[in-house]
Amino acid sequence: MVTMDSKGKRVVRLGAGAGFARDHIEPALDLARDGELDYLIFECLAERTIALAQQQKQLSPELGYDPMFEARMRAVLPIQRDKGFRIVTNMGAVNPAAAGRLAQTIARELHISDLKIAVLEGDDVLARLKGSSARFLESGDPLSALSNEIVAANAYLGASGICEALEAGADVVICGRVSDPALFLGPLVHEFGWSMTDWTLMGTGTLIGHMLECAGQVSGGYFADPGYKDVENLGNLGFPIGEVDEAGALVISKLPGTGGCVTAATCKEQLLYEIHDPRAYYQPDVVADFSEVRIEEIGEDRVRLTGAKGTPRPETLKVSVAYRDGYVGEGQISYGGGGAVAKARLAGDIVRQRLARAGIAVDELKVDLIGIDSLHGQRLAGGMGEPYEVRLRIAARVATRTLAEAVAREVESLYTNGPAGGGGVVQLVREVIAVQSVLIPREQTTPVVTMLES
Repeated sequence: MVTMDSKGKRVVRLGAGAGFARDHIEPALDLARDGELDYLIFECLAERTIALAQQQKQLSPELGYDPMFEARMRAVLPIQRDKGFRIVTNMGAVNPAAAGRLAQTIARELHISDLKIAVLEGDDVLARLKGSSARFLESGDPLSALSNEIVAANAYLGASGICEALEAGADVVICGRVSDPALFLGPLVHEFGWSMTDWTLMGTGTLIGHMLECAGQVSGGYFADPGYKDVENLGNLGFPIGEVDEAGALVISKLPGTGGCVTAATCKEQLLYEIHDPRAYYQPDVVADFSEVRIEEIGEDRVRLTGAKGTPRPETLKVSVAYRDGYVGEGQISYGGGGAVAKARLAGDIVRQRLARAGIAVDELKVDLIGIDSLHGQRLAGGMGEPYEVRLRIAARVATRTLAEAVAREVESLYTNGPAGGGGVVQLVREVIAVQSVLIPREQTTPVVTMLES
């Protein structure tokens, strides 16, 4: 599909089909049907979801991809067949090969023939890190101290593997851990033939990816603040479309008639989102510089962004290291009516005493009154009025599942061993897969593209 703007310049249209793992499917289908897209891009992976995917892969070697992958593919592949756009996604998570095989199966069941599926791997560097002298960026602790507790190590790959897959004719590109902006940069490099050592274009493409990667966030989601920043019809939020010309000028829009808004303000918030230093945003393909980006409203729900730059890419890549870090036992109970806060605080004190009496070794303990002090603690919450109802949450990180179950049981025991009026107990026990980061030389990773036919 070739699209031209009003001045006759070629434009590539990128649709943001998801901004996180559990994002809505319907706005993506609207884009697929009516967006006149060249690419529909699903960005669904974060450090937390990598850890969750590893837990799933431990249960079965055929799991470890995004849990909504099948639903999204069944919904969008028939539209793709009719419209001709291409799909790029990181829904492969820690098992893109299994996701690729599933995509093959779905295509056959939908009687979609000749669908070319590319699987991008190479981000798994666990074997290379064994025995490494690297230290975690966050804590400074040596990686070697965890040894057998490490379950995964995934490097952030750049756009080159995606470009390779598209050059090979892929209709669907399924990635594991790549940088979020690379999902959008790869198609632009492929379509426009950009040099991957043109640091201005790499910085520009990274800006484009960064602006679109969170999907509905730039079109009014996460922006709304009633009475201060009102946004209409968020129940029908439209996901963004990025219109990009060969020079890298970006216009963000959305489908007419959908909810939300695309304004200079929504774009400014997204521009700064998760950016530590706007002058030096480190990515696998470039160190991007957003400090001189210009944002201009050019029509209703149409915003142009230009002016990104870049400097040569870093010699190292970030690696997310997932490791076992004990278990969490959690329980919640509600109290209502007069004295609800006093009852909840007494209940929390009772559980503290019970845990100490039982000799349960607790690595970390949280006793929160949700709606009062669970976010910022009692010091900042001290001036709040007395609520009519409150929910007590007690969570402890401990060494074993058995101990975590014991913590949760102590909350349930408040039914008849705590203050009056408690109810609505829920319990949760889960293994903690924690994530920290290390840096490795980029030469220790090699993107690997495998082509599959439906």
